[in-house]
Amino acid sequence: MQSQTLIRSLGNSGVQLSALGFGCMGLVGWYGERNDDEARATVLEALERGVTHYDTAHIYQNGANEQFVGELLKLRRSQVFIATKYGITRDSSGATVIDNHPNSLRAAVESSLQRLATDHIDLFYLHRIDKRVPIEESVGALKELVIAGKLRHLGLSECSVSTLRRAHLVHPITAVQTEYSLWSRDAEQDMLPACRELEVAFVAYSPMGRGFLAGNFRTADELPDNDVRKRQPRFVGENGAHNAKLVDAIKAFAAQHTATAAQIAIAWVLAQGEHIHVIPGMKTRAHLRDNLAALNLKVTAGEWQQLAKTIAALAPHGDRHPPVMMAAIDR
Repeated sequence: MQSQTLIRSLGNSGVQLSALGFGCMGLVGWYGERNDDEARATVLEALERGVTHYDTAHIYQNGANEQFVGELLKLRRSQVFIATKYGITRDSSGATVIDNHPNSLRAAVESSLQRLATDHIDLFYLHRIDKRVPIEESVGALKELVIAGKLRHLGLSECSVSTLRRAHLVHPITAVQTEYSLWSRDAEQDMLPACRELEVAFVAYSPMGRGFLAGNFRTADELPDNDVRKRQPRFVGENGAHNAKLVDAIKAFAAQHTATAAQIAIAWVLAQGEHIHVIPGMKTRAHLRDNLAALNLKVTAGEWQQLAKTIAALAPHGDRHPPVMMAAIDR
């Protein structure tokens, strides 16, 4: 099967990766019903089509996601780049906790290595920033694990520029992962320029707005009861009704370019800088093929700018996360 990928350098690491990576969060649930056979087939086809970057996390399905991903990738380990994250966890009551304590990080790395069936993790992120622990202590602990050979590169997720700069002084930060899309553009204010300056890769999660910008659904009412997106502020009530207008604008633009809304959403993000990578979620082969086709679009810079202006003028309604997760973002 022919490779269809765009290759980009991952920040200052010297690693060359497919610019379109694979966000693994939805593979075994989370977004509606799970279908392990289709999820497995999707990952295997992604491998054949040249996708080398796979992103998971400790918290996804309480470790089941890492285990699923590790089992699929272990026979191709030398050909893939595995990223995982720790920093979001739950206490005994089930409440969300942000934890960057050095001892917790050491334990998390060991458990992730075991679940991923590997002796090293290519990129390990602090999933969220624990404001109770100095970033220097957390990154210092991870630096020790890099020296020990258990981690290859370090990253931060949803951090501030100040935190990035402080962390970078302790150990080079290879990547920052933050939500970025046509309707989530906060990173443009200071994070994207800082990443360019420091030669840090910017990894955009949810480039399709959790499927909404792809036109997969118009309101939270269309989602299954077990889909976590039903709690996303942008999809409920008046917010969902208003934000559907953004999707209509993207679909109209897509029609002018013989493309799908998903392809436009992904390609727009990639067009914003050579240091940007995307990790859209995909759990079906149909979505994988649709996403990869985004790499073949021919759209001018002026056309992209006009689309962005159109979406900004419509002004998305609602926060991009529920309150507890918005509070966990380092700003």
